[in-house]
Amino acid sequence: MLRFILKRLGLAILVAFTVSFISFSLLFLAGDPAIAIAGENANAEDIAAIRELYGFDRPMLVQYAEWLWNALRFDFGQSYYFRLPVADLIAERLSVTMTLGVCGILFALLTAVPLGVIAAIRPNSLIDRIALFLSVAGQAMPSFWFGLILIVVFAIQLGWLPASGASSWRHFIMPTVVLGYYAMPAIMRLTRAGMLEVLSADYIRTARAKGASEGRVMFKHALRNAIIPVVSLAAVQMGFMLGGSIVVESIFALHGAGFLAWESIGRNDLPTVQALILVFALFYIIFTFLADVLNAWLDPRMRSS
Repeated sequence: MLRFILKRLGLAILVAFTVSFISFSLLFLAGDPAIAIAGENANAEDIAAIRELYGFDRPMLVQYAEWLWNALRFDFGQSYYFRLPVADLIAERLSVTMTLGVCGILFALLTAVPLGVIAAIRPNSLIDRIALFLSVAGQAMPSFWFGLILIVVFAIQLGWLPASGASSWRHFIMPTVVLGYYAMPAIMRLTRAGMLEVLSADYIRTARAKGASEGRVMFKHALRNAIIPVVSLAAVQMGFMLGGSIVVESIFALHGAGFLAWESIGRNDLPTVQALILVFALFYIIFTFLADVLNAWLDPRMRSS
């Protein structure tokens, strides 16, 4: 197990360095950052001065090496727009996004996994058709439209929940439902398919023949094996939630890291954008690494891969 963890950890570190270089390069390939900072109406002298001030006249590899060295010390420079250290900006906003992401994935798992299990136990039943309908509706429904509908119904017409802000737990109910419902269809379908495959396996019939209770067969034998791909998918969805929370945070006025990314892109705040890309990528890599370790613990056969 330790060898497997070290191997996966080394791969995760390699991926992190690769992602950091690609994200750093893409921002420069998109155009001259000095022109973006100076504005379209700036003259050549102003652009040259900005290029020299921020070190854009140096080779890109030199700039990347310096940026990476500072990033390893949690120094991402100063925001061009907010005039504050980027690390402080992200630390201030990240708690909102992390809270929203954790609540969203918990909502998705706590609704999708039980529905998927029940749908697999009773195929072609009413609950199976309801689960499939929710899955199709969740994939077809845009997040921004779903969020606006919830605001109109529960905030404006009924007045049960606040429409914006993040000052209490009630502010996170509707954003959690919107974000979690986005991940629910894939998790539910994968759980259902995995359970259907596992329930037809020989060892399930053997366990029942030995007199094991139905609850023990379902949860210890069937669900333990069917949940392995769901763990990997949940890690991927969690990464998508953190990186893709821009729309949800904008709709509900949650000033988290996703909303900060949207603000920074619109204002050409390159240090903040670079840091956020790296942070979101690192979270994605960490969640994937933890999912691999958990799957290896659930299924010892994966440790030899």
